[in-house]
Amino acid sequence: MKRLIECVPNFSEGRDAAKIDAIVSAMREVSGVLLLDRESDADHNRSVITLAGEPEAVAEAALRGVGKAAELIDLTRHAGAHPRIGATDVVPFIPIEGITIDDCVALAKTVGREIWQRYHIPVYFYEAAAQRPERANLENIRKGQFEGLREDVLRDPERAPDVGGPGLHSTAGATVIGARKFLIAYNINLNGPHLEVAKRIAKDIRFSNGGLRYVKAMGVDVRSRNLAQVSINLTDFERTPIHRVFEMVKREAERYGVSIAGSEIVGLIPKRAIELTADFYLQLENFSAAQVLENRMEAALSGGSDIPQDPGRLTALVQPFLDAVAQPTAAPGGGSVAALAGALGASLGQMVAMLSSRKNSQAAYAEALRKAATEFQAASRALTVAIDRDAESFESVMTAYKLPRQTPSDRRRREEAVQQALQGAVEAPLAVGREAAELFDQLGQLEAVASPSMLSDIRVGRLMAAAAVRGALENVAINLASISDAAFAGRVQAESRSLASRVAENLVSANR
Repeated sequence: MKRLIECVPNFSEGRDAAKIDAIVSAMREVSGVLLLDRESDADHNRSVITLAGEPEAVAEAALRGVGKAAELIDLTRHAGAHPRIGATDVVPFIPIEGITIDDCVALAKTVGREIWQRYHIPVYFYEAAAQRPERANLENIRKGQFEGLREDVLRDPERAPDVGGPGLHSTAGATVIGARKFLIAYNINLNGPHLEVAKRIAKDIRFSNGGLRYVKAMGVDVRSRNLAQVSINLTDFERTPIHRVFEMVKREAERYGVSIAGSEIVGLIPKRAIELTADFYLQLENFSAAQVLENRMEAALSGGSDIPQDPGRLTALVQPFLDAVAQPTAAPGGGSVAALAGALGASLGQMVAMLSSRKNSQAAYAEALRKAATEFQAASRALTVAIDRDAESFESVMTAYKLPRQTPSDRRRREEAVQQALQGAVEAPLAVGREAAELFDQLGQLEAVASPSMLSDIRVGRLMAAAAVRGALENVAINLASISDAAFAGRVQAESRSLASRVAENLVSANR
């Protein structure tokens, strides 16, 4: 499977093109790294570079960029509208394909340690990689900027870097490394130098002050254009779409007698975000992503249906598997579906554990919840792998049955192959049953420490785990009936009864 990540390093230089060129060139020396975008802003005195590729290559490119920036950027002589604590101010890793946010967290930790080893620049971890809850928010780390932080780290242990230190690098400061979902950097410009208005609007719309969920914002003075700007980071554009942010800024600006001069995207934006905005402003009836020409062509060229029946985002994720199950073939069948049910239950557990660990009300259980999230993720991966393993085990049985049987020797070899394949077809769903039964118990334990508001998600997860156990054991039983090894069959039957009763005894209490 292809493994693809995005990395968006932000460098504290937006005016000297030669320096920016040198930093970009250093990163492009790494084979296999794609430069997707490059944005520089003189008022912010900041450049945002977008890289993509295999995780290891992108990590090395980011490291080289940090090193070159440390050579060329002196923060003691730097000034700009955007807050910063480092020559390379922030380096986020974003999962794109074949890689999880947890994989990006591990990569961020590795890169952070390497930055200290190579360049003696201390590192802070933020977002999903944060080692302290308060550092998940970037603005908390940047408080006081380079000038304030270099003093604070020497007298306040709470502000010490996560890696390296205690002091900052004399000219390169510190670097913030993290892992996060795709972020849209979006600026809305007011029609004049209304900086106080921009700051008030930013305060009103950002989530930390009770505004829009998934929105971070600040007011910025854009002197070169004689206007003020509401600079926004949108961390989940599907839950808080970009047009909702624009409309709220517009409405708030009108309260102060100010209008919108325009808006701009910094870096790249997903096509889906534009589709949502087009749907909103054009008031399209029954609009779907499948009506976009490029989407339809991509689906057709990739072997999918050229006329999707239901092109919704989540539907598009599951429809290929549903179509495969619905085909008039024996695999994938009930065993794979049972494994999928278990994987879904485990993923629900991971979601609940992660969200609960970030709630102040569950702070006492934060460490246990993070550990549980890791365990649920491992269970989800194991059960996901089992989806294919079950189908493959059935195909092995079919292959064995097709072996020649013309002679006694052929028949003997065929029977041996069939029995071996049948045992494999029993062991695959039995492993799913074991994993799902353990998951069922773990989800029950989660109820005691998770946020009460997420109880329904836990219980749905337990029901999915129970369904996985029962479904897996149905597949065990049907294959076990054809196995001639009595000892093997006896051991499997005993374990099957134990697993079934383990879930049945607790299923009623799981949904009280």
